[in-house]
Order: sequence, then structure tokens, then C-alpha cells
Amino acid sequence: MFDACIQPGSFGVGGLFPTPLVNAELVGHETINATLAPLILARQTIERGVTVSNVDGWHSVEFQSWCGPAGEAVLQAARQIVDRMTLIEMGDELLPADITWRLSAWANVSIAGEGNRPHGHPGAFWSGIYWVDDGGVAENPAAGGLLELADPRGVMPEMHAPHLRFAVKDCLSAGRGEVITPQAGRMIMFPSWLIHSVTRFHGGRPRISIAFNFSA
Repeated sequence: MFDACIQPGSFGVGGLFPTPLVNAELVGHETINATLAPLILARQTIERGVTVSNVDGWHSVEFQSWCGPAGEAVLQAARQIVDRMTLIEMGDELLPADITWRLSAWANVSIAGEGNRPHGHPGAFWSGIYWVDDGGVAENPAAGGLLELADPRGVMPEMHAPHLRFAVKDCLSAGRGEVITPQAGRMIMFPSWLIHSVTRFHGGRPRISIAFNFSA
């Protein structure tokens, strides 16, 4: 007879093909946001904006030329994150990357009924969002305007047993994606190929954010 027994100390569980997600809060964000919110809303009144992934809503043409010191502080914080979170392959080594990033940024304003379709950001390496005003979503997620990050392993939802879950903390949402509740002063960064969207917003005040791409 044999006992089905696992060798003590040999059992291990790890994540395979993990996707990085950076979540950070900016120092002094209250002051930064108090400056940026009226600046962005004023810009909206004089610039028509463009339609990209936004379903209605306002998407500025760009941001850097008019963002002022408060906007520069947000973009500088984002640049510090991507510098810290990026390595470059040199032969057999992975070294801290010294990259002159190409940055593009834009402002977004959404009111009730508006959102963003699922999309990625081709041509970039890192993408991110900074919330200037979450529109009240942080206190009431039922107001919508949530950031949805799709699981890039698209075949998983079509597997036979969708009611089963992997018994690993970071794999419980496998095949379903993740939902992040906006919060003023928070910055989220993720790989640009990760498909993401924003659910329809139904808050009582404008939801204001800054989005950006870093390309090598």
C-alpha cells in the first residue's frame, strides 16, 4: 500500500504570466487637484476635444501645453514610476532602464451617462490614469465610472466550468478581469496592451481624470 503524501516543504504555488498594476497616491494631491479641476473644466469650454474610446464625454486633444505646474507634477510622478518599474535587457542581464520616454497625455471629463469603450494603447509601453475628481464614485461605487481591466487571457471565459475558481489569491478573478474604484489623488499604471474600459458614470458632479502613455 502507498500513502498519497506530498513531500513536506515541496509544495509551492506561484503566479504565472502576472500583469503589473501600479497603484500610488500623490503627495499633496488635495492642492494639486484643487488647481487642476477648474483648469480642466475651463479648458473644456474652449476646446471641442476628440472622440477616441470615450462614449460622449470630453477627451482633450493633449494636455502638456496647458497643464501648468500642477499638471507637470502629476506627469513627473508618473515618469518616476515608469523609470522605477522598467528594466532593459542587455545581453544576459536585466538592468535599470535609462530611457528618454515619449510622453503623451490628455484630460477627460465625464458627466452622467458617459464612459469609455474597451480599448488598449498601441505603440506605448506604460499607460496610466490619475483621478483629479472621482465624481463621488469613491463614496458610492454604484454611481459607475469604474475602471475595468480585462483579463488578457481571452480564452478563459469560454472554458467549460465558469463557476470554478483557482485557490490562489491573485487568480480568483481569472477570466473575469478586475474592477478598480476611482479615488481622487490616486494614480494607476499598467501595460499599454491591457484592454480597459470605464463603466457608464452616473455621479452628480463631473468625473475628471488625466490619462497618459509612455513610449520608448
